[in-house]
Amino acid sequence: MNVLILEDEQATAMHIKRMLNELDPEANVLKTIDSIESAVKWFITNHEPDLLLCDIQLADGISFDIFNAVQISCPVIFITAFDQYAIQAFRVNSIDYLLKPISKEALNEALKKYSRLIPTHPSPAIDYKKLAETIASSGPEALKRIVIRFADTIKSIDIMEVAWFRTEEKIVFMTTKSNNSYPVDFSLDELEMKLDCSRWFRINRQFIISFESIEKMTVWSKSRIKITLRPPCPAETVTSTERSGDFKLWLSGQ
Repeated sequence: MNVLILEDEQATAMHIKRMLNELDPEANVLKTIDSIESAVKWFITNHEPDLLLCDIQLADGISFDIFNAVQISCPVIFITAFDQYAIQAFRVNSIDYLLKPISKEALNEALKKYSRLIPTHPSPAIDYKKLAETIASSGPEALKRIVIRFADTIKSIDIMEVAWFRTEEKIVFMTTKSNNSYPVDFSLDELEMKLDCSRWFRINRQFIISFESIEKMTVWSKSRIKITLRPPCPAETVTSTERSGDFKLWLSGQ
């Protein structure tokens, strides 16, 4: 059995690989990949594995973008640290999943399930975009306010006052429409799941922007889009290649 692991936490990836070898000595881990960009390139140039172990949150965003970019028909076991509210989405869509931290027993059960089903059943046609939307809509209401702390002061800021979020040296900052910047306690991955997806979009690994913050857009290389933000941002804001198509759909309200 050839297995591909998509996981951006190196320790977790090694843990999964070690458990796989213990549970099935004949399992061959083809590679461990930590980003959407690298995964898309791998699937374009390689044959599909027999099984894909896929973390939901990768280094450069949510892994569903991979399934929108390339055709994948092999069985998938998703790995997630999501709260319980999202699990129903996986059950409804007939997809197996493993909750972090992953136990050897849980992985073993998932492997047994696939060994029973795959020989006699073709891999189900999964609408991964719909699954992502189901997960986003099945949780609590979208984030309305963010509590920030600086020095000995605590302040609550209405999400409608925020223009964009940016990560810099592993710290996430939010910039308000009045051009004030504050560090926040959420990662961009967490914010991506908590924010209203009709108003917010993650254009690349470093930025989540609001629709209202877009001042100007110009065509960039490799079908990407360069965005001028309001208020101005000192860093270059360009959509990643993988997200450019979805960004155009998002702009049109789809």
